[in-house]
Amino acid sequence: MNATEAKTILLLYRPGTADAEDPQFAEALALANSDSELARWLEAHLAQQQALRAKFKQIAPPAGLKEQIISEHAAARRARAAWRLLGGGVTALLLLLGMPAVLWHRPSPVENTLAIYQSQMARIALGPYGMDLMTNAVVPLRAYLARQHAPADLNLPPPLQQVALTGCAVRQWQGATVSLVCFRTGRPLPPGKTSDLWLFVVDGAAITNAPATGSRQIARVNRLMTATWTDGGQLYFLGIDGQEAEIRQYL
Repeated sequence: MNATEAKTILLLYRPGTADAEDPQFAEALALANSDSELARWLEAHLAQQQALRAKFKQIAPPAGLKEQIISEHAAARRARAAWRLLGGGVTALLLLLGMPAVLWHRPSPVENTLAIYQSQMARIALGPYGMDLMTNAVVPLRAYLARQHAPADLNLPPPLQQVALTGCAVRQWQGATVSLVCFRTGRPLPPGKTSDLWLFVVDGAAITNAPATGSRQIARVNRLMTATWTDGGQLYFLGIDGQEAEIRQYL
């Protein structure tokens, strides 16, 4: 590990937590102890993070916000109850008239197509998602996904294996469990962002027209340049906010 790699890892380091027990954090911290320049950088970085946390703690919620949230929640609950009551009345009326009420209330089916899946996963990556586990170590990441019954046996392309992990999350889509693995490529990130490369993995059987094993599809989905492929029965969907050459370097 060199100083540049250590800095990438220590950007996620949280003093006073179990981070210090993580092998990668421990290795990076050990390097900082022996590298005076890296030690000064780490000290300045942690001081800045501490100052930011102190500023956030000074922010007070608006007066009456709690009461407003409780009031609006109660109003929404009453509205849902009213709609359920109305729906029951309509159903009873249709039965009395001899109409097939069950057809009236049947929801429109949602197709499990690749295009719909790609679009919805791209929206998650570009939106304000939250990670369930923040880590740059592969072993705890896979262990967490396995405990959530999400795809955990990930067969990543060799170039992608070299990119720094930042964490993972688990999402549901059409009854299937999706693993979201987040990476940081080293490019400058917008404020509040910790990742700029996202990988979604789901059982290939959940998609009606998943690509055949051995083929890779490169396409732009929303703002993301994406690559999609099937390996070991799992569908991989990789996205980056960039150009085609940028996504191809991780395949």
